[in-house]
Amino acid sequence: MRKFSLIVLTAGVLLSVTSQVEAKGCIKGAVVGGVAGHVAHHGVAGAAAGCAVGHHMANKKQKEADSKQQQSK
Repeated sequence: MRKFSLIVLTAGVLLSVTSQVEAKGCIKGAVVGGVAGHVAHHGVAGAAAGCAVGHHMANKKQKEADSKQQQSK
């Protein structure tokens, strides 16, 4: 449990340093990935993968919203 707390604290510090634009979707993904990784005993890897996936999904969602907005004009 202590190791997990350290991982969560480290991830929080690293995420707070990044800018808001770069972290879009990353925080939610890192939390979910960290918890899933913790269950599989790979919390840091899970958090990193979750961050990457969350960021990708947020960018994809933003592009779709931009496309819809362009079509409505």
